[in-house]
Amino acid sequence: MTGSPGQPDRGGSAGSPGQPDRGGSAGSPGHDGLLGAGEVRSIADRWGIRPTKQWGQNFVVDANTVRRIVRLAGVSSDDVVLEVGPGLGSLTLGLLAAGTHVVAVEIDPVLAEALPDTVARLQPESIERLTVLAADALRIHELPMSPDALVANLPYNVAVPVVLHLLEAFASLRSGLVMVQSEVADRLVAPPGSRTYGVPSVKLAWFARAERAGAVPASVFWPVPRVESGLVAFTRHEPPPSTASRKEVFAVVDAAFAQRRKTLRAALAGWAGSAAAAEHILVAAGVDPGARGESLDVAAFARIASARALI
Repeated sequence: MTGSPGQPDRGGSAGSPGQPDRGGSAGSPGHDGLLGAGEVRSIADRWGIRPTKQWGQNFVVDANTVRRIVRLAGVSSDDVVLEVGPGLGSLTLGLLAAGTHVVAVEIDPVLAEALPDTVARLQPESIERLTVLAADALRIHELPMSPDALVANLPYNVAVPVVLHLLEAFASLRSGLVMVQSEVADRLVAPPGSRTYGVPSVKLAWFARAERAGAVPASVFWPVPRVESGLVAFTRHEPPPSTASRKEVFAVVDAAFAQRRKTLRAALAGWAGSAAAAEHILVAAGVDPGARGESLDVAAFARIASARALI
């Protein structure tokens, strides 16, 4: 990728999400082949598509929001972009317009069939750079090509597991920009000690450095959700030093936050075998047994997992 996906949007530009794209007539794409509200509904009518709550479908209908996301993601013609849940193709077209190759994973078979048709009609020059897989993103472990970046409007109900699964499954993912529910965005980027810090925060920190990259109002979606959305940018980094595996470290994280109001000595008793054993491991890891999980960073959890293997 080029540019920095972690630069927050400062607003005030033509790409502001709160200013719907007025270009073109209703039902017609803009001059760069991006979709407006009319064209989105026209595609939906053509294929008999109605958004479903089951798959968390809320389609972006504002071309300026798409332009903003692509700009913040910093993708270029050198990148293979993995997009999860492309829906009716609003973001897909924006990514293709930037010259990228897009691998789009769509769980809805009708949407997966419709997407190539939409691209062929509106951006025929880009169709050869589109690969569509009708699949569940939580179950994929290989792709036709190695992805460089994840850029997606993720369904609210599976956003966290999708991000974590893809980072685990595809080591080639260097960075990403995802749109998720605002509260989920807060949890993903929360630092230790904050109110929203928890399991998603720690597990994402194992894989990458993450930060908020802007807010997205509900008005840019169809149907309009009852919640606001947020953009999260991440850049992969090396996990903290540990003799324990990622799975072993994550087991400590899960145990610590399962009873987050308890001290680590108590919360990790089941994981360690007893409260006394937990205290012994914590002391060996240089962690206060009276602390709570919400005060530890990912490196501390890695030390705890490593200490258990040495005792």
